[in-house]
Amino acid sequence: MDAIQAGEIRAEAARVSGSEAPGSGIPLGELATGVLARVLSVSGDGMGASVELKRRLAELGFLPGECVKIVARGFLGREPLAVRIGTGTFALRRFEAACIRVLPEQAGG
Repeated sequence: MDAIQAGEIRAEAARVSGSEAPGSGIPLGELATGVLARVLSVSGDGMGASVELKRRLAELGFLPGECVKIVARGFLGREPLAVRIGTGTFALRRFEAACIRVLPEQAGG
């Protein structure tokens, strides 16, 4: 990804952050397994999340513009979610994934 693409993604993330308008993405936990998406925002105030959780997710690499993919789900499709971001794979609980809004990548794009 070049600097122009990264800037466009950040601009899109800024445009939609805090809104529930169509095109504002979905919570990471609702992303289908194996589908590539881009992080739009990380919110530390949803579903009982704290500022510390937002900071932890940012330290793991969940930042606007980053590519993310759910690679596996726990027993019966529940917890934990195995999520790949960058070169790392992390286990997230559903309430953690609910704090991350993503925009699924379009096929062929």
